[in-house]
Amino acid sequence: MERPPGDGGDGLTVPAPARPDTEVVHDPDTYVRGMPHDAFARLRAREAVSWVEEPAVDRFTAGPGFWGVWRHADGKRVLRSPQLFSSHLGATQIRDPPTPADLAEARRSMLNMDPPEHSRLRGLLARAFTPRAVALLEHRIEERAHRLVAGVAGDGGCDFAQAAADLPLLTLADVLGVPESDRHLLYDWASRVIGYQDEEYAAIDVTDRAAATPMARAALAVRPRPDPEGRMPNPRTRAGIPDLYAYAEQLAAYRRRRPGDDVMSILLQQVDAGSGRVSVAEFENLFWLFAVAGNETLRNGVPGGMVALLENPGAHAALAADRSLLPTAVDEMLRWWSPVVHFRRTATSDCDVAGHPIRAGEKVVVYLASANHDELVFDDPDAFRVDRSPNDHLAFGQGPHFCLGAQLARCQMRAVFGAVLDHLEELEPAGAVVRLRSNFQNGIKHLPIQWRPRRPGAAPRCG
Repeated sequence: MERPPGDGGDGLTVPAPARPDTEVVHDPDTYVRGMPHDAFARLRAREAVSWVEEPAVDRFTAGPGFWGVWRHADGKRVLRSPQLFSSHLGATQIRDPPTPADLAEARRSMLNMDPPEHSRLRGLLARAFTPRAVALLEHRIEERAHRLVAGVAGDGGCDFAQAAADLPLLTLADVLGVPESDRHLLYDWASRVIGYQDEEYAAIDVTDRAAATPMARAALAVRPRPDPEGRMPNPRTRAGIPDLYAYAEQLAAYRRRRPGDDVMSILLQQVDAGSGRVSVAEFENLFWLFAVAGNETLRNGVPGGMVALLENPGAHAALAADRSLLPTAVDEMLRWWSPVVHFRRTATSDCDVAGHPIRAGEKVVVYLASANHDELVFDDPDAFRVDRSPNDHLAFGQGPHFCLGAQLARCQMRAVFGAVLDHLEELEPAGAVVRLRSNFQNGIKHLPIQWRPRRPGAAPRCG
């Protein structure tokens, strides 16, 4: 556990950080070097809530600033109180949408709704995750995870971040009713939206045109191109990612005509209490939510879990010796790594957080990555423990917006790491970890690792 600021433990004074901690945690360049746990610890120790300036970043103009919430209990209260801390008023990203029209569009997403509108749409979606649909998804996840890992086992090494990315893509394709050949569109869209602060991801394009369906080719025809300076339009606006919406519109029409066993086909058949169905616009925004949020949490959580095992060989050995620890290990990976750094709310009226006055209309940003390392909740929070229980992490959020896909996310992580234990041993790094430039997603772009394939019948060993 970190000592209080200024106490070196031996009578010496610890130098103050070169920049304010609030500036450090807001700067996307910080996260290229790693999660700023020291800065978060100092902020938690100092006060529950701090004012954070919002300077211009890259091509985005300065914002009005916001209140950062650092501790677990306060973050949980904010996320559980939509009547005081709204997702709808200013949406859920720190930076305000650039225009009133963009804000109005953002508010149409379930992610940016409050009850009762949110409750209606979430209820329809929850009913679409039928036991049969979920069981089918989980069966496919297990098969694909083992096929994926077994397929690279003989290579002796890979870029794990890239190799593991295919599982959430295939799972999402199943959920959304997207043909497998189009799944890399999901990768491109999520990369552009989440990685807009990262030069490599902002204009990513890995979709195979030759294998694309007519729906995909129509979407690709309206895909924006970089401007003369190499910049893509803002992907967090409808105009900035028209290819996603074009595809979603065609997919909705196709699945109404020819429903499958996927969750979105089931959703399109649902009827709410007022005899209403999901509209095309609602479907498009749900498609955006799943294509982006449903992809990135796992795309970053799985390699984050691998980093945890590589950095903690004792924990890896314990997991290899006792597979019953996989469920608790997965939750510990999500807590320790925290794929999503923060979520924003907007105060609906004058109120307070932990005694700090908040005015109506001000932004309140819950830092999940800080709350998940709160010393008041987690013993030795920086340690990775595969048997940590209880584990009240906030990686999936809290309250009405608790992640609807949490069950499937945990299933995918259990399947991947179960397959790793089955097929690989003596795991070790094979190069530098390359992290995403983002103050929102705790992302890994490249994670080179190497191993020795495990002999059939041999007991797992850890490097």
